[in-house]
Amino acid sequence: MSATPQKNRATRRVLAAAAGLATVGALVAAMPAGAHDRGNGHGHGNGHKPRTVDVQLLSFNDLHGNLEPPAGSAGNVSETQPDGTVKAIPAGGVEYLATSLRTARKGNPYSVTAAGGDMVGASPLLSGLFHDEPTIEALNGLDLDVTAVGNHEFDEGAAELARLQNGGCHPVEGCYEKGKKFKGADFPYLAANVTKEKTGRPLLKPYTVWKKNGVKIGFIGVTLEGTPDIVTANGVKGLKFHDEVETINKYARELDRKGVKSIVALIHEGGAPASTSYNYDCDSPGAGDGISGPIVDIAKGITPKVDALVTGHTHQAYVCTVPDPSGKPRMVTSASSFGKLYTDTTLTYDRRTKDIVRTSVKSANHVVTRDQAKATDMTRLIDRWNKLAAPIASKPQGWISADINGRGSTAPEKPLGNVIADAQLEGLAPADKGGAEVAFMNPGGIRADLVHKASGSEGDGVVTYGEAFTVQPFTNMMNVVDLTGAQLVTALQQQVSGGNEASPKILQVSKGLTYTLDLTKSGADRVVAATIKLNGEAIDPARTYRVAMNEFLAGGGDGFAALGEGTNKLVGASDLDLFNAYLAAHSTAAAPLAPPATDRITVIQ
Repeated sequence: MSATPQKNRATRRVLAAAAGLATVGALVAAMPAGAHDRGNGHGHGNGHKPRTVDVQLLSFNDLHGNLEPPAGSAGNVSETQPDGTVKAIPAGGVEYLATSLRTARKGNPYSVTAAGGDMVGASPLLSGLFHDEPTIEALNGLDLDVTAVGNHEFDEGAAELARLQNGGCHPVEGCYEKGKKFKGADFPYLAANVTKEKTGRPLLKPYTVWKKNGVKIGFIGVTLEGTPDIVTANGVKGLKFHDEVETINKYARELDRKGVKSIVALIHEGGAPASTSYNYDCDSPGAGDGISGPIVDIAKGITPKVDALVTGHTHQAYVCTVPDPSGKPRMVTSASSFGKLYTDTTLTYDRRTKDIVRTSVKSANHVVTRDQAKATDMTRLIDRWNKLAAPIASKPQGWISADINGRGSTAPEKPLGNVIADAQLEGLAPADKGGAEVAFMNPGGIRADLVHKASGSEGDGVVTYGEAFTVQPFTNMMNVVDLTGAQLVTALQQQVSGGNEASPKILQVSKGLTYTLDLTKSGADRVVAATIKLNGEAIDPARTYRVAMNEFLAGGGDGFAALGEGTNKLVGASDLDLFNAYLAAHSTAAAPLAPPATDRITVIQ
């Protein structure tokens, strides 16, 4: 789920001034994660401990700082009904996630909570404005025991990740609340496959061992090896990312030597199940059923010493079994995103062998419904940070006549993608701003929908700064570069070939660019080169075009090497500034902006 960060310093300076915040620079070391005093057993009494004990593993992934329930279609999960119809259920929000987890733990004295990465980054304004300190505070309150790092944990670089772990106020903006120093995460962030280039040493702990009454479970955490391809160069500077399978196998051997025989891998990489319904039976035997994507080969390569895999990154929901190298089934799970689901897995621990009885591993995803009681401590946390954010968050930017779907759209061409690309083209078309003729937007950088229903007291149809920020939270600087027509064609073909062939990344394009996407073909041929036109004229391979895109794409991110070949670069305003300027120029309360037609990419299926 790629896209990138350049945090809006000016915004935060305004906030700091408005709130009169104190600056404190001290760092404090993170408290080690304590095992929670919870558990369940099988066997006979007679004063002896039972032979086996059930350990409850609760897990989730890809929270992305969504403390409040995500708005619009991005806040729904799909549930297949007994009659085969699919129902959308509103879900998520940490007030409800906290209640769900706390309810699930009742009656389970042995319970451990783990996460699969991307807890922070690409966050809504409530968390993103404060460099995700509110989310770390919420995760501490949720009693998270351990998480892997995801690619978004590197959005602001290794030093900022270390601050989230260890605490201390922001080096530039200081402390956000007077007299309060940020404590950092009281759970370990694991990054087994991330090392420092200079020393070769791990950036953070590779693993941790959860212990309770003699029961020991090791957790190894990795992010996807391809993290540098989907994060800005500054975010991964000085770091090396290693193969997920080799790394997990190495540390599984190390844990085994130390007598830890029960091991769970937390992997920020995932797959795509054949159905988007969270309650889909991933192990149903029909043709085309099951799961595909990078996690399948990873799971097949990980040593049988590992008993279960908690995964993430693709924002999908699945509970699947994938055979380990010895051919035995092993559970692979993912809980969608944004705190909308959690996974409840039972690991039966054999005290004699110190291992998990693999045949007994059971797992299921559960919806974090919004019809349960809110956790009052999370409500207080949200209210506290909302008060600090309010001077900026509630400022109106424009008006819309209906929902304009971005994140919630599954189509290759998204209505909100068109609005964003048009905003970038309009803002950078003037000669003194770069002379852009066409603009491209990466789909992973669109983090939400624009929702017509009011999120607060602003009124229906009003787009606030907070809502616009939630759509484009990275505040990437825009670039305008020279590319030849041949390079443009290659870039469009890279959407569906190379590293993007298995999971296409369809760029959102500004008005005037049209082409046909033929999904019945394979690889680069899916983009029909002869159909690519700009303002009705065929692209001339030899001609130079001025092309606008964010700095992430201009650096060749998301597998778009051709876009990284641009020359004669001009750096423009941020993507968020251009988006807000476009909303202001094209909407009023009396004439709100309508969802645009999606007629730029003709799709053949």
